[in-house]
Amino acid sequence: MKASIAKHTATLMISAALAVTAGAAFAEKWDMPLAYSATNFHSATAAAFAQCITTGTGGEIEVVTHPSGSLFKGADIKRAIQTGQAPIGERLLSGHQNENAVFGVDSVPFLATSFEDAGKLWKAAKPTMEKILDEQNLVLLYSVPWPPQGLYFKQEVTAVADMEGIKFRSYNNATARLAELTGMLPVQIEAAEISQAFATGVADAMVSSGSTGYDRKVWESLTHFYEVDAWLPRNYVMINKDVWNGVDEAQKNIIKGCAELAEYAGTWRAVEYTQFTLNGLRAGGMTVGPAGEALQAELKEIGAIMAAEWLENAGDDGKAIIDAYNSMQ
Repeated sequence: MKASIAKHTATLMISAALAVTAGAAFAEKWDMPLAYSATNFHSATAAAFAQCITTGTGGEIEVVTHPSGSLFKGADIKRAIQTGQAPIGERLLSGHQNENAVFGVDSVPFLATSFEDAGKLWKAAKPTMEKILDEQNLVLLYSVPWPPQGLYFKQEVTAVADMEGIKFRSYNNATARLAELTGMLPVQIEAAEISQAFATGVADAMVSSGSTGYDRKVWESLTHFYEVDAWLPRNYVMINKDVWNGVDEAQKNIIKGCAELAEYAGTWRAVEYTQFTLNGLRAGGMTVGPAGEALQAELKEIGAIMAAEWLENAGDDGKAIIDAYNSMQ
């Protein structure tokens, strides 16, 4: 995987040299809003992607990232790009499930629980995603998965009954529905606000990756992380279609090359980061390990309910994606 990254990098550096030789007659600055902290691996991938475009175009397009929701909050990023307030940016794909159920395909519980299966699911879903985004004045550039999602609590939990009344951080429709079905109370909280929410008692639990917990140092407030591998949600980078149409073919090819490299490298980072962050949670003092068999069984029953609901809401598009995914198994 590293050799392939090096090959892509060499190709892009050649493109950069050609672009510099040609000269940058008109330089553009593209501000790129990100929802997550600069230290998060998604933001690091986006920063490398931005630098790749800046270098590859010889400075004709300078992309500047703005992490931690500093330019637009996570929930506002997609709308900002659609309406031209920002030319390019990154957002959690399932954050738009209220617009179209298909956006939540990566958050169907226990459908794709490994990086390999998540990759297959994305391959099955990507053409439909591109079509939907195109209709919304957006162009998909690349997408990177999060590590598998687990459950965070500030107490030991051995059964769904133990979750009754707990304030649960939600970040999309799936997490809010999970809270409802387990008797927890969903509270919408953006990633940049997680640490404060737990420290002040606004929330006491969440489903997320080891990466998010590690980045936000949640061991300062929470005590347990249960590995349930519920799903692997995805972030994606999009560009305003009008902006994209205004880019010449040479620049488009550079951006596509940078996007391909970012998706490859970002996925590699996600895989490598998974165990590292779980070890980091342990080092912070948290109890980390698989959920007990009884809890896993109860969660899978709830997952089956959520999967059926998603399929009904996603209609023919959802069925086509699942059929295509199952054909790869």
